[in-house]
Amino acid sequence: MAKKTKRKDVKKKSKQKLPLKMSLKVSEKRYQELVSMKKSKKKMSLKDKKSLDSALYAKYCMCLQKLERGDANPYPICMNSVYLNRGFKPPKNASRNCNVVFNKKK
Repeated sequence: MAKKTKRKDVKKKSKQKLPLKMSLKVSEKRYQELVSMKKSKKKMSLKDKKSLDSALYAKYCMCLQKLERGDANPYPICMNSVYLNRGFKPPKNASRNCNVVFNKKK
């Protein structure tokens, strides 16, 4: 008789969130195309929207990280330079998520 083996419960592997530096896989040329498409209000696919949002968010978080060393308040400066100057609506509480991703303590 064959020996029965115990079946271990296999957990589904959840998708791990990559740090923003890793999730930004959009070339500069493609990024400019996506920005111009959104500005001209052309129809964009869901994949294009998500890649543009993640690229903008990554740029915002990197800007915060660079300017936190200085004396000025980096939040309005980065929000202006990344979102508002391009005419895009910024996400709510964007800076809170940046701190989580870059493992910074408030």
